[in-house]
Amino acid sequence: MKTVTFSQFRNNARKYIDAVEEGEELEIVRHGKPVALVSPLPKERNARYWKTVKPLFPTGLALSRRILQERKEGRW
Repeated sequence: MKTVTFSQFRNNARKYIDAVEEGEELEIVRHGKPVALVSPLPKERNARYWKTVKPLFPTGLALSRRILQERKEGRW
């Protein structure tokens, strides 16, 4: 487990999140006291999540056409 300060995490969040994705756990400390533990999700939960994501728009309809359609219907 790697320990990082809150400032280090905030300034280099992408680097630390990439490390978590690769399986590393992070302990975040603030003013010398541990405040959070960041750990990767179990692989089966992560895989399940992406299998259940549904597209925002129906397939076969261009995004720009969909936006124009929603504007016409008064949603925007």
